[in-house]
Order: sequence, then structure tokens, then C-alpha cells
Amino acid sequence: MGQVPVLVTGGAGYIGSHAVLALKDAGWPVVVIDNLTTGFRFAIPEGVPLYEGDIEDGALLARIFAEQKIGAVMHFAGSIIVPESVENPLMYYHNNTAKSRALIAAAVEAGVSHFIFSSTAATYGIPEVSPVTEDSPKLPINPYGMSKLMTETMLADTARAHPINYCALRYFNVAGADPEARTGQSTAGATHLIKVAVEAALGKRSHVGVFGTDFDTPDGTGVRDYIHVSDLAAAHVLALEALIAEPQRSLTMNCGYGQGFSVLEVLDAVDRVTNNTIVRQMEGRRAGDPDSLISDNTRVKATLPWVPRYADLDVIVRHALAWERKLTEIRGEG
Repeated sequence: MGQVPVLVTGGAGYIGSHAVLALKDAGWPVVVIDNLTTGFRFAIPEGVPLYEGDIEDGALLARIFAEQKIGAVMHFAGSIIVPESVENPLMYYHNNTAKSRALIAAAVEAGVSHFIFSSTAATYGIPEVSPVTEDSPKLPINPYGMSKLMTETMLADTARAHPINYCALRYFNVAGADPEARTGQSTAGATHLIKVAVEAALGKRSHVGVFGTDFDTPDGTGVRDYIHVSDLAAAHVLALEALIAEPQRSLTMNCGYGQGFSVLEVLDAVDRVTNNTIVRQMEGRRAGDPDSLISDNTRVKATLPWVPRYADLDVIVRHALAWERKLTEIRGEG
């Protein structure tokens, strides 16, 4: 199977930088475009070309597609903070929907054949049934989820009208870091639980807020499906191979382990791994948090030869912790 050059948008960000490593490790030629608003130059491996710019810049995209002979796009660039999307919806529809439209248009114009899109379980809103299948109703309850669903719809319509196929991967809770600590989650003020918890374990935060203790779950705290970012990145590479193997077929698949952990179980895991005790501050629920959100991953396992390597909560925490320590060195905080 020919390994076409792949343009990774947002390749200096958290998930994008892991996808760059997964592609590079598998021998694919990789190119990154990132405006570095939330990405980091240090996250891009040596030898990978970086175009610093915006996916809305049609002239820049045309130049990249031509210069690098791009055959596929992996699209990670976008805004991801749910409460911010509620406060500033137009920013989210701009960054996640309008800019995605510009990117898809440029890809079609340049004759790019394959497009992999970083979607989200937020497209389901608050599902009535968990685990959630891909056919569950798509009822986003915030502009973040809706902005991603609108991009999925654009891709489906575009694939019907043009010679391009796509894969939308709906992520559940992405966590952890590269096992070799080459990259990880580096954003300051991140809201992801495991990131927040390892920061607290290393004394970078005074406590961890537990938002809601009255959910309909065994211990009253919200249950989520945590997927290791390197397993997620591996799924993207396999999805690209699947798109190339069957150019007429497009795919939409959940990415999770099909297993949930509560907030308290996650914090217990961090305590276990660090042999420390994080201060837990019980707080009220946040609007729109489902009791439980677990993926049905039957489809991705049936469609791709995807075998998760890091489906262990303690391993995810260990890798996140190792990256957090390395980040302290990189930033000279230690």
C-alpha cells in the first residue's frame, strides 16, 4: 500500500502530535500545519516540516498541497473546551466549522483523496443508553459538539459529491502521553481530569475539583471511558490505511475502550501510582455532564485491525505523570 504524504492539522497540539509520531514511526511522510495558538513547536519531531499558519488560509493550503504532494489530511486543529463553547459559540463555529469547511474545500480543490477527522463523543449529547453506538441519536447539547457534528455532515456531503473519502473518529476521554515521553498534553490550564490530577500530584495545583457526587453511578461521581492517546493515534493510522484500501468507502467510528471509570476511581489510580494523596474538593455538578459516557467500540474493532496496547488506567496515569515531569524540565519550572 502506497504511503502518501499526510498533512496533519494541529500537529503541534496534544492529539495531533501523537498522530504525527504514529505516522512517522510507521514510515509515512508527514507535514504539519499549526498556528501555534495552543500547540508547541517542541511537540513536532525533527525532520517533520512545520508550516506555521491557519487552516483558513486557502493560498497557504494550496501551496502546502502542491509542494508536499499531499494525498491525505488528518484534521485535529480546533477548539475543544466545552464551557468556553457555551460562552463563545461563534468562536467555536468559526474555529471548528467554518475553518474546517475552508480546509475541506482546499483539499477537494487540490485533489486530496482521503480525510480523517477528529470528532467527539460530544456529538451524542447526553445519551439515553450507555455504552453508546455510532447509530445513537446525535443530539449535541453544546456548541462544541454541534460544531464537530456540522463538520461530519459537511464531510459526508462532500464525499458524495467529490472523489474523496473520509473517516470521522468520535473520541471519548483522551488521556495519557507518549510512552517514550516524546510528547504529551502541554496546554496550561487544561481541564482534562487525568492531566489536572497529575498536576495536583506534582504540587502544580492545590486540589482537584470533583464536580458532582450525586450522579446515578456506583460511587456518585461521573463515569467516563478513558482512551490512551497513543492507542487513539494508532487508530488514525489504521483508518488511513482503510480509506486508501477502499476509496469508495467512508467510515464513522467511536474510539474508546468500552469501559468506564468514575472520577474517584481515576483519582484513586493517581494516588496509587504516585504513592501520594491528592486533595479532593467536592463541588456541584457542571451543566450538561452525563452520568456515564462509555463507548461501544464494536465497529472500530470489527473494521480495523486495532488492538489497544495501553488499556490500563494505571498505565495511562503513569505515562501522563512521566510527561508532566518532563514538561517541568522543558519549561524550567523544576
